[in-house]
Amino acid sequence: MKKVWIYGMVWTAATLLALSLAYVSPNEREMMGRLPAVEAYRLGHDQPVSLPEALPAHRTLALVAFRHSQKGEVDSWISGLKLQGNAGIAWIRMPVIDDKGGALRRREVQARLEQYYADDADRASLLSVFTDRAAFVRATGVTDTDHAVVLVLDRHGNVLARAQGPYDADRAQALLETLRGSDR
Repeated sequence: MKKVWIYGMVWTAATLLALSLAYVSPNEREMMGRLPAVEAYRLGHDQPVSLPEALPAHRTLALVAFRHSQKGEVDSWISGLKLQGNAGIAWIRMPVIDDKGGALRRREVQARLEQYYADDADRASLLSVFTDRAAFVRATGVTDTDHAVVLVLDRHGNVLARAQGPYDADRAQALLETLRGSDR
């Protein structure tokens, strides 16, 4: 009788350990990164929107730039994927700006962006994010800020796919497959 009781306890302990490990182990989405909860600003609007809640679709393509010099890389993705006027792909242009200087600096940067993006179509797709850039990079799993990054995000901010640098047809195909895929 004593052996049966011990075997039962060992089996129960092993089952609990397995369930615990399954619960705390990282899943695929957590390994790719996650968009931190941030406030973003639309051009011409004073009220911020909360990300990831305000993402435009269940899966969204986010073209992230960390410096003005990366505009060419972002534009290469926009033209390569033919995003302008394409209602089939939900996408946003997301400049990530280090939040130093407070509200006055944010207004100055927004004013410069409004001058630079005068076209309504460009303005509609732009959500500028003022945050701790290093924390943003860590959270999203981006390796560095030397190049623009393209992220496929779900409604919860999980990074489902990532590409860095200028447009590349093979990487674009992989991103589009993830963007059009369904959650399992």
